[in-house]
Amino acid sequence: MENPLTWLRLILVNLSLLSLLGASEFELEVRPFLEKHCLRCHGGEKTKGHIDFSEIKSMSDAESHHELWEAVAAVIEDQEMPPDDEPPLSDDELALLPNWYQKVFLSDIEARPTIFKPRRLSGPEYRNTMRSLFGFDLEVNVIEAEQTVAEKSLVLKLLPTDPPGPGGFINDTSEARLTTTIWDQYSYLTDVALERYFSDTETIDPETVLRDFLPRAFRRPVSDDQLQSILKDLADLSGESLLPALKLEIKNILMSPAFLYRGFSMPVQPGQSRQPVDPFELAERLSYFLWEDMPDAELFELAKSGQLTTPAVYRRQIDRMLASEKSISLAESFGKQWLLLDQITDDRGDPVTIHALQTQPRDFLYYLFTQNRPVMELIDSKTTFANHVTAAFYPGDRKQLKGVVRPRGVERIRAPNQQIELVNNPERGGILTMPGVLAMNKGPILRGTWMLRQILGEHLGEPPADVPPIQSSPKGKNLTFRERFEEHRANESCALCHDKIDPLGFALEAYDTRGKFAPVSKETELLIDTSGQLPGGKDFTNFMELKQILMTSRREQITRNAVERLLSYALCRKLERFDRPTVDALTTQIVETNGTWQDLIHGIANSLPFRETIINSSTTQP
Repeated sequence: MENPLTWLRLILVNLSLLSLLGASEFELEVRPFLEKHCLRCHGGEKTKGHIDFSEIKSMSDAESHHELWEAVAAVIEDQEMPPDDEPPLSDDELALLPNWYQKVFLSDIEARPTIFKPRRLSGPEYRNTMRSLFGFDLEVNVIEAEQTVAEKSLVLKLLPTDPPGPGGFINDTSEARLTTTIWDQYSYLTDVALERYFSDTETIDPETVLRDFLPRAFRRPVSDDQLQSILKDLADLSGESLLPALKLEIKNILMSPAFLYRGFSMPVQPGQSRQPVDPFELAERLSYFLWEDMPDAELFELAKSGQLTTPAVYRRQIDRMLASEKSISLAESFGKQWLLLDQITDDRGDPVTIHALQTQPRDFLYYLFTQNRPVMELIDSKTTFANHVTAAFYPGDRKQLKGVVRPRGVERIRAPNQQIELVNNPERGGILTMPGVLAMNKGPILRGTWMLRQILGEHLGEPPADVPPIQSSPKGKNLTFRERFEEHRANESCALCHDKIDPLGFALEAYDTRGKFAPVSKETELLIDTSGQLPGGKDFTNFMELKQILMTSRREQITRNAVERLLSYALCRKLERFDRPTVDALTTQIVETNGTWQDLIHGIANSLPFRETIINSSTTQP
């Protein structure tokens, strides 16, 4: 059977049969299982944990909720569902849904890229791109004292804040509408930039200006015909009439989709829908991933010469870009959004303290990302960063800090962090015990929830709106918060999540609401209980022992979450089922080799979804 058409027909028939079998199994077995055991609490009027199975009526509905089935299969395998007050599942029922999930969603998944969607530049991307294009920042004039914090960027002050997209990051703008408000702000910002750009120019050569400006604005070469069509409109102009006309032409460029959207001009290879991204799209993906900015001259020239796709050259460019100070965006943008670091604040609203608490984890992440540090050093590290404000949290090692010189007449300043090695403060180390992170998550429930979601990558539903407050101690009793909370969580549906949350959060009870550590003593051991047991039976007595569990038995889970978050940020989209092989391969590589963040960055930059795409020609040309 050598006829390729015959093979294609057989493949299509087999795929159709598999689809029918999957649909049949859902309708005959899975849907009745959900109706029998799940819909009473997760459908119709009741939707505990914001999970509603009543809307999933067909296989096509089920396929669009692959993340949900992963969570459902996990809680059934761990026998966390159904709750104890419901009839238990038989052995066959326990195996039904996990086996169906494995067969339909995990077996024989082929890695492939996604269909390309143009993405509008996010606010930070637009700010950085305009700065690189013109050579200066668009800023407002702000008289700022050391004790105040004000946004200086005119771009970020005027443009609406980008909401996180389906992928969870603000660079996922594929579904963000270009509103008239945003359009008007683009127009104003462009006028301001052009006014300054041409402020010192008296003799102007339009061709010289445009030959330099157009390829940088479009982030790819422009044809001579395209250049000449613009110059034709300027040919008969001179003197005072030339500059306004040239500004208008450049404004049209900066208001075009080819500038405002990423990848809008990527060419389509004839006869192909799935294809490698071209060198200029690859340069753009890399630069916005690592710098949140347009490609620089070196990267652009390598793309233009075709050398960028050479493996050795590509690897050197990634290393060069990570060594650049512009890679701080990985910590400032990706790290902040992933770990919610913009929520770090101070009870007193003191700007100097807030600055110190927020920049400490940022500088630590920047160190991990760019200094070839192991991925798991996020959890346990002998290196940290501190300044004169956060030094008090490191009494045993604060002597390593150099003194801060204050200008005359200034009582308090925002000083940069300094790198210190943790020798005498074993209670610190890693992101989990940084004072800002502890302070933004006040109490064991918030701390445990944050750790589960952001570090371990577990999906938790939101608590129901009618959760009663924790009661005070009964008269005549002096119950600890943990003892009072045991009564609060007695409800079985609440205990399902709290069995995961509480051990993690209460392990950090030796750290107060401001992040200060107080060792448990004989006087406080009756009030502070840091012991716990994780689902699955791992016991610990304090946070140090919990950290060792995280570094060993939870190592793969933490690594997988880091891989998924960074890959989603790099791709500017939500991960799909066909991204699973890429995530699996990267996770295995990092776990088996104790891989570094730079290993992970290289792996993502070389991955199939980063370097390939599926193109619909109608969505790529302006």
